[in-house]
Amino acid sequence: MRLRGRLILVLAAGMLAVPWLSQQASSAEAVTTAEWALYKDKFLDPAGRIIDTANEGISHSEGQGYGLLLSYLAGNQGDFDRIWAFTRTEMMVRDDGLAAWKWDPATVPHISDTNNASDGDLLITYGLALAGTAWHRPDLTASAKSIAAALADGGLETVGDLVLLKPGKSGFAAADRKDGPVVNLSYWVFEALPVLAQLMPDGPWTQLADSGRRLLVASMKTGQASLPPDWISLKTVPAPADGFPKEFSYNAIRIPLYLIRAGDSDRTLLEPFATRMPDAAGQVRVVDIATGKTRHLLADAGYRIIPALVSCVLSGAPIDKDMQSFQPTDYYPSTLHLLALSYARRHHPECL
Repeated sequence: MRLRGRLILVLAAGMLAVPWLSQQASSAEAVTTAEWALYKDKFLDPAGRIIDTANEGISHSEGQGYGLLLSYLAGNQGDFDRIWAFTRTEMMVRDDGLAAWKWDPATVPHISDTNNASDGDLLITYGLALAGTAWHRPDLTASAKSIAAALADGGLETVGDLVLLKPGKSGFAAADRKDGPVVNLSYWVFEALPVLAQLMPDGPWTQLADSGRRLLVASMKTGQASLPPDWISLKTVPAPADGFPKEFSYNAIRIPLYLIRAGDSDRTLLEPFATRMPDAAGQVRVVDIATGKTRHLLADAGYRIIPALVSCVLSGAPIDKDMQSFQPTDYYPSTLHLLALSYARRHHPECL
């Protein structure tokens, strides 16, 4: 299936692929021992699962991937191995090498929906690949290669000249939905894609990164918000997908963080997140795509640090003091907070 001509024209100007970036943990970039202790005390179960405290205490592949990445950045191999052991034994239950997306402590069996979530698969692969190289662990590298191969085999869809990341292997492709294909650009973990390109040099990871950037530019033109919807239909031109809130919200707020952590400073991509994402007080806006109006505001420091980091990267504006120290709140903003801080320490210390 090919996208109609209008979408191809919208996406005609391609973006350069992100260069390989060294992601070795160092004292300049690492999550501190104290920060990781605070994080794991609140979100890491002794069995090795990351608990989503705002979502009925479930665990999901996204959280396991974030846990691997943060414990790697903290240099804590013991906690990394616990998280990977739980992920491997409890969530890698599909027959295609990908992770089931949700593990629920309140249900038996704990996994009732075996569909995957591609952002979780990317994050897990990324964490394994980084740790495997840094800690000289060929077992981790081999697992990363295996998941990357499974994702390339069943998690992507080529549409016209675009390589798309399906949010899940089932339910989002052109053949699955009337408005399909449907994508979620926050599932593109841009910082992970050069790492996967090193793992699988013959894989489509550079094309996937390029497609994501092109789609981001196009998706910002879907309404008055000048920001991307969380869920996007690509049946014709990019548009908010059916059956999802037509808003820029909790998903899409992490897109600029992934871009920045990938080393991207393209003003075309980033500036809307500095100017349109926060309100005058720096709170993050959940935005109606059609009207551009604010639906509600997110005041957690883990959300507010993202547009602040964008402004830092683009203009050198300092990040407010209240966002420069970490205190855990809920799982998701706390995770984003640590990822933003760890990047700023190494690459933009002048902003802290």
